[in-house]
Amino acid sequence: MDGTRRSDIRPGSRVSVVLKKDQRAGKLTEGVVKDILTKSPSHPHGIKVRLETGEIGRVKEISG
Repeated sequence: MDGTRRSDIRPGSRVSVVLKKDQRAGKLTEGVVKDILTKSPSHPHGIKVRLETGEIGRVKEISG
């Protein structure tokens, strides 16, 4: 699943995100969702989340 729909993502979900600093390179960072920051039901570039590590990025893939 891609990360464009908020309803697909829950706190505790394992995801791959692109951090702001890695947007140009497209480097993915794996982690577990702590908070969902995007309020709208969908976003074309991916839902913005905070990982348990404190990093913030847009979800590109949902693992589970």
